[in-house]
Amino acid sequence: MDELIADYIYQVELGEVQEYKGMSVFPLFNSGNDSLYITLKEALDADLLTVTEIDDIASVPELNVINRANVPVLLLDGEELVGAKQNRVLNTTILLKPNCETVIPVSCTEQGRWSYNSLKFRESGNVASYRVRRSKSASVNESLQRQGEFRSDQRMVWNEIDDMAQDAGVSSRTRAMQDVYLSREEDLKMYNCSFPVQEGQKGILVMVNGEVMGMDIISSGIAYYILHRKLLKSYALEALIQEEKGEGGFNGRDKARSFLDEVRLSMGEKHKSVGYGWDHRLEGPRVVGSSLTYHDQVIHTAFFIRGENKTKDMSSYTKSGGVLG
Repeated sequence: MDELIADYIYQVELGEVQEYKGMSVFPLFNSGNDSLYITLKEALDADLLTVTEIDDIASVPELNVINRANVPVLLLDGEELVGAKQNRVLNTTILLKPNCETVIPVSCTEQGRWSYNSLKFRESGNVASYRVRRSKSASVNESLQRQGEFRSDQRMVWNEIDDMAQDAGVSSRTRAMQDVYLSREEDLKMYNCSFPVQEGQKGILVMVNGEVMGMDIISSGIAYYILHRKLLKSYALEALIQEEKGEGGFNGRDKARSFLDEVRLSMGEKHKSVGYGWDHRLEGPRVVGSSLTYHDQVIHTAFFIRGENKTKDMSSYTKSGGVLG
């Protein structure tokens, strides 16, 4: 692992655990200075950011973003954009340059639609579910190793969404991830209330039924405060599904610390980011993740416990055209 990231993880402090049903959250703290950037939500709300399809033909794995802000805008790996021809999620974390137009890599989260319902994208208020982020992270790592491109295994993303919808007992006309979140909106509110943001908090490490799921930590406490609910929901949806399955367990600080140690020992390579900085793709025997660095600062780090390998079908991934399936 890059020394900068390893030192950053070493300095992460675990807060007092928060618990609700089978889910435990350790608030994460780091004494590093806040970075000067705004979030996707802030930029869209202020009409400083426009996200559209590439052109009239459109391209499934790419979107066009115009940043009119005078500061960088943070687009978080897994943040969902809804509208246009089909809903998408970010394939990696990007620190958009100010006053710049950028093509960004994305994955589809709505398999059954390929027609406009709006010209511009808006944020859904969601980050891709935990299981989607975990699988997508691993496949983007592989794509960068083979092709040097931030592409996911689109078929795997769709399979994860279908499995999640089935586990949650949700039927969606367009097989949209957003519909799964909407179907559990009231239950997810209870999880949100149970895990409030702490002063100075910059991240979360989440356990469900006694097992670590993953972690996210962001350099800016202000940005994290805005992103907290999105990130929490991505883990809470999985906790809710496992709760309904009747699974149970217990949680522990030792496992959380062990997970951080595994993250620090992960290895990988770095690639030039789509925006500012460097995109580090990292893996260990039991973990997979990524980290964005810029000007000797870690902007965002996300790691997940590896899941089971699933059959991949990269040939099903296409650059443009209609609904895939």
